Formats: sequence, C-alpha cells, structure tokens
Amino acid sequence: MKKIYIYTLAGLMLWGASSCKKPNDFGTTNLDPSATTKPIVSALLASVMSGVGGYASTNAYAIGPGAYAQYFSETQYPGTSLYTLPNTDFTGSYNGSLYDLQNVINLNQDKNSVAVAKILQSYIFWVLTDSYGDIPYSQALQGIKVITPAYDKQEDIYKGLLTTLSSAVASMDGGTVQGDLIYGGDAASWKRAANSLSMLIAIQASKASDNAFAKAAFTAAMNAGPITTNAQNFAVVYPGSTYSSPWYNLYNGRTDWAESKTVTDTTSAYNDPRTNPFGGSFSDPAQTTGGTVTSNVGVPYGLGRTAVTAFTAANPTWALVLRADLRVTTAATSRVTIVSAAQVALAEAEAANIGWIDGGTLATSYANGIALSFAQWGVSNPGYATGPKVAISAAGSPDNERRIATQQWLASYPDGHMGWDIFRKTGFPNLTPAPAASNSSGEIVRRFVYASSEYTTNQASVQAAVAREKGPNPGVDSQDNWVWWDIGKGQHK
Repeated sequence: MKKIYIYTLAGLMLWGASSCKKPNDFGTTNLDPSATTKPIVSALLASVMSGVGGYASTNAYAIGPGAYAQYFSETQYPGTSLYTLPNTDFTGSYNGSLYDLQNVINLNQDKNSVAVAKILQSYIFWVLTDSYGDIPYSQALQGIKVITPAYDKQEDIYKGLLTTLSSAVASMDGGTVQGDLIYGGDAASWKRAANSLSMLIAIQASKASDNAFAKAAFTAAMNAGPITTNAQNFAVVYPGSTYSSPWYNLYNGRTDWAESKTVTDTTSAYNDPRTNPFGGSFSDPAQTTGGTVTSNVGVPYGLGRTAVTAFTAANPTWALVLRADLRVTTAATSRVTIVSAAQVALAEAEAANIGWIDGGTLATSYANGIALSFAQWGVSNPGYATGPKVAISAAGSPDNERRIATQQWLASYPDGHMGWDIFRKTGFPNLTPAPAASNSSGEIVRRFVYASSEYTTNQASVQAAVAREKGPNPGVDSQDNWVWWDIGKGQHK
C-alpha cells in the first residue's frame, strides 16, 4: 500500500484508533474509544505521557544515540554501535504523539491542557531536531492543509521551541491538568519542567555562532523557576503489566544491549558510586523480580559479533543497563527520567563557566548537580566533587569544560539523547570510535540521515534541507555532517 505522506495522526478519519491507546493502570483515564465521536483530551494526554519516556530510554532516538555516546554496547548482533546508516523514519512521531498533542491544542478546552501539550510537543521536537538537524516544524501537523511541509532550519526550530515553552508557562492558570500521569495534574510542576527544558535546550546552543537568543532564554527560564529537587524531576513512573518500564521490555526475552565499558571505566577511574545502580549483573537470578546484584563489567564498545560474544561468554557477570530493581516491572523505582534536577544544576554550572550567568555561582551549581545526581541514584561519596579528577577551578579555566561535560554525561545516563548531545557539543568525554566501525569514515555518527520515504513523498523539502548541510560532506545527506549547534569533530576546545 502506498504510504500517504501526512504529518498527522495517520489521517483525520483514523484519529480515534491511533490516539486511544490508553493505559489501564494510569489513573482514571481508562476510557472506551468507541463510546465517543470526539477526541478526549485527558485520554490523548495520558496516551502520550505513557509513551514519552521512550525518547529518553529505548526508542530509536535514544538507544542508538546511547550507543553513539558509548553508554551502551551491543552484545549479539552489533550494527548500531558500528555506525550502520541511521535512517529511522520520523513519520511515526509526527502521526502519533505529536499529532495527538496537536489535537489537544486545537480543541483548546482549557489553558493547562494546551500548555502541557505544547511542552510535550517541544520535548519531542527537540529530540527529533537534535537527531536530524532540519525537520518539518512550522508547517507540520496541519493535516491535509499542508501535506508536504517545508523543513525548518534547526536554528529557527530552537527559537520556536524556546518561545513556545515560555508562552506555555505564562499561559497556565491555577487549575489542574487533565490525564496527567507525570505530575498528577499539578500545573506548578509543569511550569518547572518547562523552564528546565528551556534551560537544557538553550545551553545546547551555547557554541552556535548566533546564540544571544539562547542565552536570554536560559536566564529567563532559570529566573522563572526550574526543577531544583529530585522530587520535582520530570519523569515517567511505570506501574507494570502492559505499561512496564521500557528498560524492562528491552530485556524481556532478549539481552542485546549492555552497559558499555566506557561507562564502567569512567566510574572506576573516578571512584564513582553510581557504578552500582548503573549496571546489573547478567547472572542475577532475580532479573525480573527486582534483583540487586550490581556489575561493573562493562562490555567493550564497538566490537564485531565474534569478539563481543566471546567476551560475554567469558564474563557471565557482564552488566546489563541498570540494576534489575531499577527496571523491574512493578517497582516504584521503575521510571524514566526526562529532565532531572542534577541536569539543571549542571547546566547552570556550564552557564556560569561560559559567562552566561554570574561566574561566582559555578562551584555551588557544580557541586549541587553532582550531589543531586548521587541522591537520585541513592549513592554517596562526600569527597567526590572536590577530588583531583573532578574538582573545577574558577570560571573559564581551561579544563572546566571537560570536567563539567563529563559530569553532565554521567548525570544523564542512561538517556542516550542527552549523552549524544553532550558529546557532540563539547567533544567530551573523549570517545574512541568503534574499532569494528562499518561506515566509510569510521567516525562516530553525528546525525541521522533522512529516511528514503522522505525523498519519495516530500522530495523538494528534504532536498532543500540537505543542500544546507554542513560538515565534512556539505550538501549531502550524511551521518558525518553536523547539526546546527555541533561545531564538529576536532574543533572543540
């Protein structure tokens, strides 16, 4: 069947079928889609929230980037970690969650639901644009009105996201949020989440040549009030059964992914106690019931099939991603964190180091970010932040960027989108490409290429985007080219 190219909910006549994938265990939103002819705002929001954690855990925009950031190694059939062509079709995000959220916006039943829909949309758009670069944005989600939307420049998308998040926060009132599986309807929590998301998006643009708008957005969001405690984290908690953690589902029948030796080597070198929750032993007999057997036997990164299977066979305690009790289907700790207090505090440290905010706040924000991350993972090492390998100097000191970026990379684990963003922007940690890399350049992937379907359904728009690409292969749809804020391999300080 020929694919119909519409960035919608797979066609307006099918909205009910695809937007009513409602969870049975998330609050009171278990509604029968056949009982109404109108979209139900609470059900649409609940449906999106139940799946949004995938963008920070195991879907195509997280697990692959997690391999590029060397959070993960493949154990049986390596391909992604060897840099096979990343040409995931983004249409599913447009005609699924993004258009469900657009329905909420178009219905405009109450201010808070519209604002939360815009916040969630902004997060998903951010993940997509950081993956590809230019994507449909301003003309997307308009149904049959615009079936071949233009690809916006990533810089313009960033400006749009920051403007949308700011206006969403300003529009919220004192009421509740319908169908809210994340914050239980609390509008104040969504405001903090939106401000925090704005800060992370803005700081990602800190190396772009024209970043004045990002600096202004960062300071405005920080002053408006971001997430400051782990209790406020923007996270999805999974109740189990049909709605199990994505990490549980990843290992439900297969064990293709491991914690990378890059991570375990780093935590070992830093005497970092997060190594315990970061990895669970493959040999733990309680994998599905909440075992606590940890492992720091990371799997070497970027090996071919013969070498990696030989390693896992010789090391039966090799580390799965996360300790079992953090991904078991029924545990209260079975969650995916999208934005954490630690990430926000470390973003403030980065901003202080580059002069976006008062440099005198650098040491406090940095130490606070590390402490918040340790608390999030339930570990402690009081002298860690002042240790010789971790401590930072006055704002602007030469090695500060590397040390801050490394802590951001550790605090963002296992969110592959965030880890890949940090590495591409800063060059840290200093990652060695896969020894068995299969791509011609042998270099770590810098961006996803556009799916072949884009060339057959929206040819003019995708070709215009490709013509704007910069990097080692300008004007070519290449995984080695750079997204807008990425200054490129070898050019980092």
